[in-house]
Amino acid sequence: MQAINPRQPIAGQVYERLRRAITTLSMLPSEALSEKELSLQLGVSRTPVREALIRLADEGLIDIFPQRGSFVAPIRLRDVEEAQFIRESLEVAVARRLAGGCSRRFLTEIKSNLYDQEKAVNAEALDLFLELDEAFHKSFCEEAGLSKSWRVIQSVKLQMDRVRYLSLPDLGHLRVLLNQHRAIVDAVEAGDLEQAAHSMAAHLREVLRTAKTLSEQRRDLVEN
Repeated sequence: MQAINPRQPIAGQVYERLRRAITTLSMLPSEALSEKELSLQLGVSRTPVREALIRLADEGLIDIFPQRGSFVAPIRLRDVEEAQFIRESLEVAVARRLAGGCSRRFLTEIKSNLYDQEKAVNAEALDLFLELDEAFHKSFCEEAGLSKSWRVIQSVKLQMDRVRYLSLPDLGHLRVLLNQHRAIVDAVEAGDLEQAAHSMAAHLREVLRTAKTLSEQRRDLVEN
C-alpha cells in the first residue's frame, strides 16, 4: 500500500488505502486483518486503522466477528445486485438527460476517452482501462450537472468494483464493455433518449452476468 502522508489527515488516508486494497483484490476475501499489523505496515497508530475497519464494515467490505477478529468480506451476490440496482437507476436517468441535450465539448472528450479505452485494451493495460471506465461514467454525471449523484454511485458500487477486478484477465470481456460504451455515446449523440437509456441499462447489467459466472467459478471468493 502507498505510504501515508503525515502532512494530510491520517484517518482518511488509511481508509482509502484499505478500501482500494480490498476493491482491487490486493486483499482477498476471507483474509484476516490485524489492527496491529496494518498499523505497523502503514506507519500509523492503531486508532485510525480501527476507525477505517469500522467504516469498511459499514460498507460491507469487512466482516467483524466478536472474539474472532476482522476479515475481508466475500463478494456477496445480493450486495452486487443491490448496488447494481441503485447505480442503474441513477445512470440510466443521466444518459437519458444527456441524450436530450449535451455539449459538443462533452462529445469530443468522451470520444477521446473511448479512443484511449481501445488503446488500453489493445495494449492489455487492464488497470488503465478501469481508470478510463471510471472517468467515462463520472463525466456523464458531471456533464448532466449531477456530481452528487456520482458520489452516491461511488459509495454503493464497491462490490461491483471487486467483480470488475476479478474479471480483469478476460480481455474479451473488456472488448464487450468498450463496445457497450460506444453504443451509449452513439445514442446520446443521436439524441435518442430511449436507446441511450436502454444501452446504459444493458451495460450496467453486464456485472450481474459476470458476478453469476464468477460465483460458479470462484466459490472461494464469491458467495451466493
